[in-house]
Amino acid sequence: MRRPPPSSWNDGLNKADNENMTSQTRSDGSLRHLLTIEGLTRAQIEALLDRAAKFVKPIGQAPVTANSLGGVTVANLFTEPSTRTRVSFELAAKRLGADVVNLEVQLSSRVKGESMLDTIYTLEACHVDVFVIRDAEAGVPGLVASHVKPHASVLSAGAGSVSHPTQGLLDALTILQAKKKFDGLSVAIVGDVKHSRVARSAWHTLSTLGVREIRVVAPKALMPDNNEFTGCERFASLDSGIAGVDVIMMLRIQKERMATAQMPDADRYFAKYGLSSERLAKAKPDAIVMHPQPMNRGIEIASDVADGPQSVIRDQVRNGVAVRMAVLEAVIEGRK
Repeated sequence: MRRPPPSSWNDGLNKADNENMTSQTRSDGSLRHLLTIEGLTRAQIEALLDRAAKFVKPIGQAPVTANSLGGVTVANLFTEPSTRTRVSFELAAKRLGADVVNLEVQLSSRVKGESMLDTIYTLEACHVDVFVIRDAEAGVPGLVASHVKPHASVLSAGAGSVSHPTQGLLDALTILQAKKKFDGLSVAIVGDVKHSRVARSAWHTLSTLGVREIRVVAPKALMPDNNEFTGCERFASLDSGIAGVDVIMMLRIQKERMATAQMPDADRYFAKYGLSSERLAKAKPDAIVMHPQPMNRGIEIASDVADGPQSVIRDQVRNGVAVRMAVLEAVIEGRK
């Protein structure tokens, strides 16, 4: 029986701040929701990566299509701007044969005061099976997952600064394609780590997969709290932080999550923390460069690096569709 909706939206969020409050798996162990990477086993992550790899095709070739989501309806509910994540979820669902609804939240009844849960109940009544949710509040996907009917699934497309699970998976797939392994690798996560859900999901994913060393590289103001990223060595110097690493994961400055006084000066930031070709030379010769995008060129990363031979940024975009196809297929397959 469905629990009654919370007395207020904020009360519900307070109860759902930790996405692990809602089980992500069914009683048989199959994946029902994907709210966070935290708590998934290495075997579960590897199974999703193996499934995703089957959907990867070189750019220019016809994409993989199937009908494994035939008769399924997927709703994308994004309350924050998105290009790559939203487009890739839509393409993933359509390439698997699903019907797709893209809800423009700013044009929906939520602007009239309707709660998120009432929006969800309305969509359930329209036979929506999978809810893909991006929200600035960390607890929203978990709250929705705790209230949907037993057949429905909730996938987080990014929650606050806490988690972005499919990004963590696509980053891992990109690294695996380039390096053929996780064991023994050294990965540097560079930039605005403090406000980055991408960084948190990457850390959970890569540490679970056995990456030997994960470094956090950031100025003091953008360094995460000491109780986060446990086991990671911290560097205030970019030159030291990327020396000898196999993978450099650059991050976007999250201006929308900062107070005005916290925003770094663009030129000064690039001078100390921007990845140039000269700095890239301090990493291993075959190091790969990643960025979740959107990129602030000339602030976080130089254009010649972003577009250079060591960049796998466009591979990340391609792999995003494959990973989201894998996750959608997994949650529906488990239901059947």
